Amino acid sequence: MTPDPEEPARVAGAVRKMGLDYVVVTSVTRDDLPDGGSGHFAETIRYIRKSVPNARVEVLIPDFKGSSTALRKVLDARPVVLNHNLETAASLYHRVRPQASYERSLALLEEAASYGGGIVTKSGLMLGVGESDDDILKILKDLRSVNCNLLTIGQYLQPSDRQLPVHRFVTPETFERLRIEALALGFTGVASGPFVRSSYNAGDMHRSI
Repeated sequence: MTPDPEEPARVAGAVRKMGLDYVVVTSVTRDDLPDGGSGHFAETIRYIRKSVPNARVEVLIPDFKGSSTALRKVLDARPVVLNHNLETAASLYHRVRPQASYERSLALLEEAASYGGGIVTKSGLMLGVGESDDDILKILKDLRSVNCNLLTIGQYLQPSDRQLPVHRFVTPETFERLRIEALALGFTGVASGPFVRSSYNAGDMHRSI
């Protein structure tokens, strides 16, 4: 199914009616589309910026199969934050994200960070799928090596019996320790806790940097 061409205008209208000053735009992965849906993302960002000039737009995107052209299409629409979730350790991708690539996701974040124009990059992790403490530290260092500035860390929960089981429940104390470690590594904004998700207090996080 092709994207609804009227959707960007409708989303912008909803933003205006609700009086929002911070918006997170995302979608399901659309690898079935030639551009991975990047044009639709870009059009939605532009409509929001035109309809509500003071609104800041964060965009949470897939990896576009590594397409620099698709990524640049989104960046050219000038979101304030480009978010792409790394999710887990490289060694677990074959089980957790079999269609994705750890290296490809890092490369996307690096390219976005180098784009300039004040766009901030952000990523997120879901803990509890089998990663070790050493894995987590490596992920944090890898993200900082590509100048990722904002980070969310949350607890994976099994949506149904068809999904991966929870390997462990991370304690609140561990989440707090990871927040402190991430800030020490140079992240400018970190949300870390059992119920944290990609868009958790996103506007507040951006305002804090």
